[in-house]
Amino acid sequence: MAMAVGGAGGSGGRRGRRARARRGPIADMNMTPFIDVMLVLLIIFMVAAPMMTVGVPVDLPESRAKAMEGQTQPVTVSVDAQGRVFVQDAELKLDELVPKLKAIAKNGVEERILVRGDRTTDYGTILRVMGRLNDAGFKKIGLVSLPETASR
Repeated sequence: MAMAVGGAGGSGGRRGRRARARRGPIADMNMTPFIDVMLVLLIIFMVAAPMMTVGVPVDLPESRAKAMEGQTQPVTVSVDAQGRVFVQDAELKLDELVPKLKAIAKNGVEERILVRGDRTTDYGTILRVMGRLNDAGFKKIGLVSLPETASR
């Protein structure tokens, strides 16, 4: 009788312990939802990034010049129709332009700088900006324009 209680009973065998362990809480983290969210965010940023390159509205002039090719993203200096100067999206005074560019230029004075000037801006204002950049030692300065259309 003592043998029947200990051997075939459900309270002490190996199978009883395994069955209880299977029914307990799972300690593993489910990574599938995390990965799904990361992939969705990656797609959103890949689509939105080209739209966020330059936020200063400038009516660019047209030109027959060919596009420049380069490996790195250049720093953009914009001059709007009122003559205000922007580095990327931040408005600056003309005196603050060179210190700001030196602070953000990864390659120092070898950094490529593109000047975007509104077509209605005074030519002298754009030349003053380019002169300040040249005096500071920046030599890779380019002007941004739109491709010329056949109607003009």
